[in-house]
Amino acid sequence: MISDFSQTTDLPAFDVCVVGAGPAGITVALKLAEAGLKIGLLEAGGLEYEQQSQDVYKIESVGRDLYAATTRLRYFGGTSNHWSGRCRPFVREDFEHVAVGSLPGWPISFDDFNAYLPEAMRILDLPAQGFATRSIPVENGYFEAEKDALSPPTRFAEKYKKQLEESKNIQLFLHCNLINVEYDGRGAITGLDVAGYDKKTSRVKAKYYVLALGGIENSRMLLNSPSLMGLEHLKKMAGVGFMEHLNVEMGQFFLKETSDDQENLGGFTSPKFVSDAGVGRGNVTFGIVRQIRSYGRTAKIKTFLKGLTCDLALADKIDFITKINCPGEGFITTLLEQFPERNVNRIELSNEVDSFGLRRVKLNWQLSERDVKTIKVIAMEAAKAFADSGLGFVKLHDYILRDDVFMPVSPHAHHMGGTRMAASSADGVVDGNCKVFGVDNLFMAGSSVFATGGGGNPTMPLIQLALRLAHHLERTVKA
Repeated sequence: MISDFSQTTDLPAFDVCVVGAGPAGITVALKLAEAGLKIGLLEAGGLEYEQQSQDVYKIESVGRDLYAATTRLRYFGGTSNHWSGRCRPFVREDFEHVAVGSLPGWPISFDDFNAYLPEAMRILDLPAQGFATRSIPVENGYFEAEKDALSPPTRFAEKYKKQLEESKNIQLFLHCNLINVEYDGRGAITGLDVAGYDKKTSRVKAKYYVLALGGIENSRMLLNSPSLMGLEHLKKMAGVGFMEHLNVEMGQFFLKETSDDQENLGGFTSPKFVSDAGVGRGNVTFGIVRQIRSYGRTAKIKTFLKGLTCDLALADKIDFITKINCPGEGFITTLLEQFPERNVNRIELSNEVDSFGLRRVKLNWQLSERDVKTIKVIAMEAAKAFADSGLGFVKLHDYILRDDVFMPVSPHAHHMGGTRMAASSADGVVDGNCKVFGVDNLFMAGSSVFATGGGGNPTMPLIQLALRLAHHLERTVKA
């Protein structure tokens, strides 16, 4: 059943209350409802985009710009409403790091995590044949073929709206904003304070609570709940270990020969490379320009001049008003793992408040020394592999080759960590079952619990973890 919080009188008690109707929250709610549990699902937005809801996502960026106000969507279905659909599975090596950055790796096994891959693939409508292999310049032991797949992409609001409307075990409340998590000081959450845009407030009660607010908002909600901040370990670790995937344009490349059947070239860092070099995981993509394209009233003239310049190999010597990309040329781009650091990239609260009086996020997103090393070492080895293959040559940007040149890095809108999973409260917020340390009935879902980010997009892994959490909660509630 789907209701609007503003038109609701009294909220009933639930077995489990899930806050956030994005991919993680919807997955947890549906799985628990299948088990016969009574589920409350709270969504801050409506069925469509609304500016009053989106405004809550404004953040104070004091480092590199994360574009977090625009890359997230705060309504039913969450950021799956504009997700591109790319999926790459975590690999065993992602779970074998004893320590990464200045924080430890995953406290759970790869086999435990990977048991939920087939169901996650079905949820995301991924092809039954699995993951496709992309071509690479050369297999030299440092780079290997990359395997990924594309979801249609799955829009969770479209796919599950009817099922949620007809569900007898799930009550979805729209325009219902979480404003406080109340902790009793003795190990339990006693209720959630919620509010509507009309200033109506209420308290939601359940046996267990799951926060699935997103990679940044999960941390923000903990930090904005005074009773929880009385727990010293949460005060120290909430917001710590935030990660993004690094999108770095490493340089340009030029093919000696081009053919119509060539695909974009790419490679993924091998376990040997990661271990030997002490760098993060990730992919390097050589995006090939297929044909010259010019636009506007002078398109034919521009195309002729560009073609002549490319034919005469003068593209690197003549600077036209519009940039020339010749067929067979391209740019080298990346999706690289960022190390979780204890004292870098922490989610904190600013002094500015939103329309509910909650303090907004202040995020200082930076590159650590380990991140810079990862980028430069991978760039150099990728360029060497490309040249050794005989396909052509690479021109790396100055900031790859020199330490005194600023390195521009763009985010991939993959917000991970902040309520990270760890073996103890000294290194994280949640345990191996996604339960908040020191609190018996509060759990976290989504990419905020990632201990490391790996080298792939986070949507499929967070669905795997959501399924695993639902399995654990089902056994816990029924025990």
